[in-house]
Amino acid sequence: MVLDLNKLGHLVAVAEEGSLTRAAARMHLSQQALSTSIRVLEREVGVPLLERGSTGVTVLPAGRALVEDARVLNGVARSAVHRARHIGRGEAEPLRIGYTPAVTGEEVVSLLTPVTDARPGTVPDVHQRYPDELTEALLAGDLDLGLCRGITPAPGLTRTTLGHQRLHIAVASSHPLATRTGGVTLPELADERFMVWGTPGRSGYTDLLIDHCRHAGFEPRIARTGRQGTPPVTAVIGTDHLAFVTTPPGTAAGGKARILTLEPPLHAPLHALYLPHTTCPGRDILLGTAAP
Repeated sequence: MVLDLNKLGHLVAVAEEGSLTRAAARMHLSQQALSTSIRVLEREVGVPLLERGSTGVTVLPAGRALVEDARVLNGVARSAVHRARHIGRGEAEPLRIGYTPAVTGEEVVSLLTPVTDARPGTVPDVHQRYPDELTEALLAGDLDLGLCRGITPAPGLTRTTLGHQRLHIAVASSHPLATRTGGVTLPELADERFMVWGTPGRSGYTDLLIDHCRHAGFEPRIARTGRQGTPPVTAVIGTDHLAFVTTPPGTAAGGKARILTLEPPLHAPLHALYLPHTTCPGRDILLGTAAP
């Protein structure tokens, strides 16, 4: 049996909207046409996918399972069409990369160097994405690769560890620690407040940073930065807070911040997320740089 991607898209829309009416409007279909499409899909699959009631529709367990896989199938198809169009038009093949705010631009450039050296015609298309947006774009086939720290891969995505970056401590230039000539240890920072980017329990990277503090013997006081999307080192500017960063020690942000060496060394992983059943030579080269 060959599943119709259009019908799968209809099911996904109904599941996301929770309503045949809203899904029909989103898909620019009549409600009757959408309902017929779903019923045909149910006959093809051989089991009910939705429960229809007076208050709306409920996605049944079989429907949820199919929706989960349908998102991946649709993403693979979109990625395949995107690649074929570029090749057919004789255009340079792009490498579409998304990266979360926890990853620095310098790290992205460093990862791209071996790709552009090996395939000079590759055109990097790089955009910053928040974690949920990154996952959504990868599943939709709109990105070839996502760079992040600590994101648990959604079903259908593969995660590879590219390496580990050493963590340091950033403070504003006005902070008393900014004049420190040597390194700092985590235990001596137990009374400080740490800036984080994600919500504890919902961000793998934030949880990793908190765990580093707990292993050092204290429960950190944290504050979520309001400077989402900016370089991590800027989070401390104008505050008396600290932040874990991968920026090398020294002055940063035009002298508005200072990076202190953290001893003993602690590290944060750099992860790559991607749809495994898609073809992307540039991505394969980048993944080949992964730490053993």
